[in-house]
Amino acid sequence: MITIKINNISFFVKNNISILEACKYVGLTLPRFCYHESLSLAGNCRMCLVELLNSSKPTAACVSPVMYNMQIFIDSSIVKKVRENILESLLLNHPLDCPICDQGGECDLQDQTKMYGNTLNRFFLNKKISEDKNCGPLVKTIMTRCIQCTRCVRFSSEISGTAFFGLLNRGLKTEIGYYASAPFFSSEISGTVIDLCPVGALTNKTYAFKSRPWELTTIQSIDLTDSTGSNIFIQTKEAEILRITPKINKYVNINIISDAARFSFDANTKNRLLSLYKYNNTNKQFESTSLFLLLSFLTNSFLSRQPILFLINETLDNETIQHLKILCFKYKNLKVKSITHTNNSFNFFSNNNFSKIYSLNKTAKICLIFSINLRVEASIINVKLRLKSLKSDYLLIHFGPLYSSNNSSMKFLNYKVFDLVSIISSKNSQLSRIITKNVAPIIFINSFNLLNTFGILKKFIPTLLLYNIGSFCNSSGILYFNISDVTKYDLLTSSLVYCLNLDTEFFLAKILFDVQEFSWINSHGSKLALKSTYIIPNLSAYENENSFLNFEFKNQSSKKIIDCKNVSSFTSKLQHLLLNSLYKNKSFFFNREVLQKPELFQNVFFKFTVNLFDTFVLTKSLFVKRLVKLLKVDSYLRTSANKASPTLSLCSKTNRNLICNFTLNG
Repeated sequence: MITIKINNISFFVKNNISILEACKYVGLTLPRFCYHESLSLAGNCRMCLVELLNSSKPTAACVSPVMYNMQIFIDSSIVKKVRENILESLLLNHPLDCPICDQGGECDLQDQTKMYGNTLNRFFLNKKISEDKNCGPLVKTIMTRCIQCTRCVRFSSEISGTAFFGLLNRGLKTEIGYYASAPFFSSEISGTVIDLCPVGALTNKTYAFKSRPWELTTIQSIDLTDSTGSNIFIQTKEAEILRITPKINKYVNINIISDAARFSFDANTKNRLLSLYKYNNTNKQFESTSLFLLLSFLTNSFLSRQPILFLINETLDNETIQHLKILCFKYKNLKVKSITHTNNSFNFFSNNNFSKIYSLNKTAKICLIFSINLRVEASIINVKLRLKSLKSDYLLIHFGPLYSSNNSSMKFLNYKVFDLVSIISSKNSQLSRIITKNVAPIIFINSFNLLNTFGILKKFIPTLLLYNIGSFCNSSGILYFNISDVTKYDLLTSSLVYCLNLDTEFFLAKILFDVQEFSWINSHGSKLALKSTYIIPNLSAYENENSFLNFEFKNQSSKKIIDCKNVSSFTSKLQHLLLNSLYKNKSFFFNREVLQKPELFQNVFFKFTVNLFDTFVLTKSLFVKRLVKLLKVDSYLRTSANKASPTLSLCSKTNRNLICNFTLNG
């Protein structure tokens, strides 16, 4: 800590920080345009100029470090005059279209002009005109509003890794252009540039001309498109979701969210299931049915001796999973199985084997990634690793097939699982030496079998940081509640199958091919739902409040944003009548405290013991001949809700048209 004076008042601040950060540290705000906490320093807007004692001219606060006994003046007469001149020069070519600008009401240029600017204008020349850029279906550009703060340039080169934007020409002809062949929306976090732009040059194309910020109602929630659980703000107007913005949380997602999380909300009104249908074998069509008939059918099937199977996936919430677990303990003819992409053959849970993503050790110099496309499955983690590799000498090794990575320091090794076992058992001298000599190596996996295997390695290297990245929002919840994968025997021995929140894919269609009768319970329809007996509507993620476990086993809750009256009343009546009939009018509540105490959950619901050595041997014998496979999915259309989104569907279609899978030589 050092002592400085700001406006003749002494403050204790941290050493090795800039003047702007020191002012922010003591609660004083300096105007700026180019400076941002997540980007490198540029110092080109000159809006943060301050006066120093015994200095001949003002100094940029964002690039000037603090010194012992430094005397700073942030509101002197010369500083005020300089700010007026800078704002006057920025407004020379800026159009006066604030009434129709989507940035109006939350524009930094608008706010700072009102606070620090002058009403006089000494220039009456023709304004410079810049051509708008094509940034895809997500970002809208009006480049005449650009003030050349270069935030978008630094974001595309440092964080997204696409290097799309660039500063072209010099002097009065300076403008932001692009010189990349790939489209900007090919980055999985391209929408973040909308939040970074301080003016209306880069705005949300789906939000254009729809509302003003003061007309929106903001509700805090979480993202359910991946296992990170990013914190978000959902903004609505008259029971309609208009946009989603990130909430700053340095422990989870910093200030970044993926494009799937930002633009998937329009799927809430597309291809929705709003009525209850039953397939009529006589006329081969679906007909609307009543709740009473469905309830009688469900009650009779539960009370009968017929085996019933509930198929769930990794997007189902914890409350529903716990309901199903209690039903399975009450009725022995019920089974709950999951459909995952990770071949979960061994259910093993140990909270001590997991680390927190915020605890990325600064001393770590190596990161091993096993068969995970972080750009698709965990874009926030990919950004954090990229920023860490840019700031330090960091070794990234990916075990698995080659994919398009935005991290130039990543090395790819296509290994078999037998080779991974040899690394862990120290038979591979080179890689084993690299892992064991590092203070805190980091390992990312996406397989429960590898989790059991690397759990052994963590016992020998206690400082090892092990992260199990799930594919979907509640992958850890499936593991936590000990839900095993479905087998062919389960399908053949079940007379009734209920599909909860399942996604339409070839793998699921192949599983249900031999099933004679199944019911589809989801918020969205699909082609597979047309082959079911009952189509039962369900609430979407924005219409219900549920809890989920992210990949750190952190319990987070999504909030109820809007109300779907038809489905909401139907779902509440169905749950109320079903629970009352099954539990004989006993009240049932979901105990959220159980999720915070794993030992309570394991003692009450199930007990299992896993021999680490046996698991290691089984893993080696089962998968010794298999290559480490990579999950091939579209980053935009990973869930059933995202597939119903018109915006994400357009992005996926445009992106597929721009990808060339082969080259012609000669």
